[in-house]
Amino acid sequence: MSFNPFEQKASRIDKVFSDWKGLYPKPYDKNEVDPYTKCRIILMNGTEFEDVWFSHQYHRHEINNDIRRELAMIRASEQQQQKRIACLKPLDENILETTISYEQLAVDLTAALAQTDPDKYVKLALDFALLEDFDHLYRYANLLEAEQGVKAERLVGCYTEIMPARPTIAHHRFPMDNVEFPINNKSSDLKTKLHTAIITAAEQQTMNYYMNICGIYPTDIGRKLYQEIGMVEEEHVTHYGSLIDPTEGWAECNLMHQYTECYLYWSAYNTETDNNVKKVWQMHLEQELTHLQKAVELLKKYANKDYLEVIPEPAFPEELVLKENKEYIRKILKQTVNLTSNREDYDKVTDLSDNADFFRYQRMVNRNVGEIPSHKVIENEILLKGSDYRYEDSANPVRELRDNTKDTVNVVLKV
Repeated sequence: MSFNPFEQKASRIDKVFSDWKGLYPKPYDKNEVDPYTKCRIILMNGTEFEDVWFSHQYHRHEINNDIRRELAMIRASEQQQQKRIACLKPLDENILETTISYEQLAVDLTAALAQTDPDKYVKLALDFALLEDFDHLYRYANLLEAEQGVKAERLVGCYTEIMPARPTIAHHRFPMDNVEFPINNKSSDLKTKLHTAIITAAEQQTMNYYMNICGIYPTDIGRKLYQEIGMVEEEHVTHYGSLIDPTEGWAECNLMHQYTECYLYWSAYNTETDNNVKKVWQMHLEQELTHLQKAVELLKKYANKDYLEVIPEPAFPEELVLKENKEYIRKILKQTVNLTSNREDYDKVTDLSDNADFFRYQRMVNRNVGEIPSHKVIENEILLKGSDYRYEDSANPVRELRDNTKDTVNVVLKV
């Protein structure tokens, strides 16, 4: 059924605020909840952060206080939404358990977007980083098993396999190689515009989480792993953020932010299996329709544009569904494990010259393989248990990654 958010009835902006009781929801039961409910919560938390962060930047670059006051109203409501979502996580879910959900979201969200995006360049960008988040899941899962004796397959509901992919060691790239060509919103498909916004917000949420966690995690090896993978997430945010069209004005971007939030809450509501969480998505969708209506007003009044000039076909595409993507991930792993980014393109590591920026950066940051946290976590697990921890339906599609008694640290994988 078609859903056009611009045609929906919305409340007044000053009617959307909650009292403190309404702001503190009932958390989910970590032992009963579906893994993708946790993933949706993380995604919507990140989406709210992105909109708040964007709104502050708009506010700081705008001289008109009438606009700034309107933004402050929307932003306060977005902040309430973010606080409510954040508190859906229960008290007894620890940092590392939550991290597994972050990486499952990164894997299955990226795979979902890649399989439905009509832009071949954006799809390639999604597939490229997909393998890196897939490998991060494997590294954190081994830390979880080593430190807490918990098998991550239980946390991901066996929907997502856990095994090595492009080694995290190979993710450390010369910063200039993480900048891609932007899309053009005037010619791009609506799905592509939504996807670039969604994946940037999701990866940014992960980056921010790891930035804060690395200093408070209770073990040295864990702190080091969050440091390392947090640096890769910085690369991913640069990578995905560079895809977003930089030519649109602040009011146009504000409209697109609100439209994206409406789309995600609509998708979350339609696919949610937890009744308590579903009610939150419904409430937030209704509030976002109000935010969208206000964004339309600001666009018309201060940029003299109609929303149809920004979003010509405003009915939502099919909802975003988080689900199992095992076969797709295996295919991408087999086909692209040996790629790296090279400025705005992607090349096989084996095709790079010895003095390429990729190798120059590798020599700087990975000087001593024994000190690289992502390798050390696996090495410690093998020394302790005789093999690493994996959850695989069948052997790894990359021959060099099948041996579970050693960690492949060679950044040049020949497949």
